[in-house]
Amino acid sequence: MSSGDLLRGRRSECASLDRLTSDAMSGRGRVLVLRGEAGIGKSALVEYVVRSAAGCRIARAVGVESQMELAFAGLHQLCAPMLGHLDRLPGPQQDALSVAFGLSAGSPPDRFLVGLAVLGLLAEVAEEQPLICVVDDAQWLDQVSAQMLSFVARRLLAERVLLVVAVRTSTPAPCDDPFAGLPELMIGGLRDSDARALLRSAVPGRLDEHITDRIVSEARGNPLALLELPRGLSAAELAGGFIRPDTGPVANQIEQGFLRRIESLPDAAQRLLLAAAAEPMGDLSLLRRVAEQLDIGADAARVAESAGLVEFGARVRFRHPLVRSAAYRAAEAGRRRDVHRALAAATDPVSDPDRRAWHHANAAACPDEEVAAELERSADRAQARGGIAAAAAFLRRATELTPDLGRRGVRAMAAAQAAFEAGTPDTALELLAAAEMGRLDDLQRGRLARLRAQILFARKRSGEVYPLLLEAAGQLAPYLPGQAREAYVEAIGSAVFAGRLDVHGGVRAAAEAARAAPSGPQPPRRIDGLLDGLTARFVDGHDQGAALLITALRSFRDESGGNEDDIMRWLWLAWPAGLDVWDDETMFHLTDIAVRTAREIGALNFLPLALTYRAAVHVHAGEFDAASVLVEEATALTKATGNSTLGYAEALLIAWRGEDSRAATLIESGLERATAWGEGRAIGSSQHLLAVLYNGLGRYQAALASAEQAIEYDDLGVYDASLIELVEAGVRGDARDSAAAAMRRLELRAEASGTDWALGALARSRALLSGGDAADLLYREAIERLTRTRVVVHLARAHLVYGEWLRRENRRIDAREHLRTAHEMLRRCGAGAFAERARRELLATGESVRRRAAQAPDVLTAQEAQIARLAGDGRTNSEIGAELFISSRTVEWHLRKVFTKLGITSRRELRAALDS
Repeated sequence: MSSGDLLRGRRSECASLDRLTSDAMSGRGRVLVLRGEAGIGKSALVEYVVRSAAGCRIARAVGVESQMELAFAGLHQLCAPMLGHLDRLPGPQQDALSVAFGLSAGSPPDRFLVGLAVLGLLAEVAEEQPLICVVDDAQWLDQVSAQMLSFVARRLLAERVLLVVAVRTSTPAPCDDPFAGLPELMIGGLRDSDARALLRSAVPGRLDEHITDRIVSEARGNPLALLELPRGLSAAELAGGFIRPDTGPVANQIEQGFLRRIESLPDAAQRLLLAAAAEPMGDLSLLRRVAEQLDIGADAARVAESAGLVEFGARVRFRHPLVRSAAYRAAEAGRRRDVHRALAAATDPVSDPDRRAWHHANAAACPDEEVAAELERSADRAQARGGIAAAAAFLRRATELTPDLGRRGVRAMAAAQAAFEAGTPDTALELLAAAEMGRLDDLQRGRLARLRAQILFARKRSGEVYPLLLEAAGQLAPYLPGQAREAYVEAIGSAVFAGRLDVHGGVRAAAEAARAAPSGPQPPRRIDGLLDGLTARFVDGHDQGAALLITALRSFRDESGGNEDDIMRWLWLAWPAGLDVWDDETMFHLTDIAVRTAREIGALNFLPLALTYRAAVHVHAGEFDAASVLVEEATALTKATGNSTLGYAEALLIAWRGEDSRAATLIESGLERATAWGEGRAIGSSQHLLAVLYNGLGRYQAALASAEQAIEYDDLGVYDASLIELVEAGVRGDARDSAAAAMRRLELRAEASGTDWALGALARSRALLSGGDAADLLYREAIERLTRTRVVVHLARAHLVYGEWLRRENRRIDAREHLRTAHEMLRRCGAGAFAERARRELLATGESVRRRAAQAPDVLTAQEAQIARLAGDGRTNSEIGAELFISSRTVEWHLRKVFTKLGITSRRELRAALDS
């Protein structure tokens, strides 16, 4: 059968691939996911790309079902021929890839730093020659390789690289498919005319018209089915219509056809095919050693090849993946175990210990401690390379093979921990259920309870979890007081996020329970101070707990050993706590360290959270462009990593910008999502953002209603800020009694915090409710205090409300000074609605306000602006690419666009152009 026959009816698909190849060769990175059922022609299209890419370098990988548990196996298969270029990558990327591929020892690399290294490696190779990467049967790639390829695919832009991924599926990608959302082409069945022509080309002699109709109908346009269904039928059956009807799915029919052909072979050929199917690497020398052990003669290979099922060339290649699965499934369990046993014996225990362990596991017919221990060692090696999903698989199988109930429970817990870290919480919960059936002591049961609660909290941040964490903390307390205290912090955090939707007594109940926490290790850790501060905050009240909480949070700023790890672990709770006590300096330093550390080590799972909180810091600082860049980056990373999108910073940004319809829509959708997920704090946060939005727009009644809903519950980091919005909305909306009540609550909390941000906001709010000289002094105090902070937008609003008051006092000259300052600050920040308020007030004083032309950064996209700033600071393309997780070539491509937009020709001109 010629390649042209196999591509019959695929003209449009081939044309699409030709265009993508041409784009890649001209320096526009491209990716395409081919989707379709088994036998539909994906592999033929992959081979078409390879054959037609003249002048290009080819890199291949093929997913193999039995190899799915071996971390980085698919990625290594693709990249191994390119490792001669490894020394061209930045040091951290070299190290990450070397450890992942087992070329060197080291700390487990973040898997997305490995992805960045792969992106850099492909880009380096493509500098010399356009690169075509093809991955067939990607549904059988190991999890981490699939995730890394997806990461790389989403960041191909200006590289001379085409990535084609073939995935078996009959429907659009499920939401957890790592390749979902990438450009894709669904490969459907052939038209009847093409199907008939292909069938006739494959069947010599006469083919009855009725038989043709039946085969075409049953094949449903599947090319492999058209070729395989007639096999095994006699000439009489083909010519006369005597054929068995078959109503099974096409893939099953094809596999059954292969199965019948395999079963017709001599026993030795069947066993050789089984061994080849169980050995995923296609290593011919290894297969020969196995054949010798199993006493399989040389003729077996010739017979299997003659049947058209397999090729024994430089590597072993099956005619189709369904041949492999049919050969494996056709064998009895005992025969499969014999083959795996022989494969284990033939596999080098030094160069490939993990594959050897996996074969031993598949050869085991009953629990075997020696094999289980070998798998446990493989899990340790996988974790050391960053292959946490592989470690989970090894530990899960080790659990099944462990005869001792106590040891089985411990291994099941370790497997559950690994599965949770690998992003498969359902599997982790199943393993915890298995662990409970083992013989666990009280300490182990405490650890199990904590892990179960952590998994549930990661899945849904509702109030259902913190009672479980409190129970776990109590169980851990007699044995591991440090871990018990951490569990109490997690319990309080769980209750904080549940907020008003909690049904178990609220965060105060969790904090009261935490008062029973044992003393922590000496000297106290940062987390111990955070626990004490949060407990005081929610049991004794904000005014009593603020000082303790501020001290605890500032300890995270101390750059003595381990603070980066502490920040990465606890930022999710420490940042809103910093907001709660108005500590802008701590919020700045926490997020600065978090983002810097995450970038340095490539912690892409954590980086989106760090970027989100850092973006919020930029919003409060009036640096909206910088915030926008980070929001865009966080969104891109969550798509690449498959994590949930973090919408807080984006909603905060557009609320302050005053983008009326867009902001309201986004915030309202956040409210619905928070209610559905049981995240009460997000409800309070959304109502606060609506209050900000409506105050900016001058819709004071709406702002008042939102602020009042926001303060219905004392949400950490939300309540105090909402009181400020309520005071302004109440004064401006003729609800002074509501404003005064909010003012009394604000006084206690702001004075307890004692920061310039807190006291400046308090003075501004008092001024709104005052008159005469008292108001004038309070406005001046607010401006003086806020000038000493990083929260520029709040300083600008202080100038705005002071200017508005001065105009109403008929002090027009003084009013113009502050309104001009407010308008310029707010306009420069990008706070459009508040800036418009200032402009209207200036017009009311009789001053004309000239509209400013767009500044240079306004013509750039968020990513272009970020790259331009970094380049203007003297960073090289390589350094910028490493920080932003893109290739150097993509940085260069962006800079060319920046130069064109700004009308400049060199990096030396960037800083002046950006500041213009």
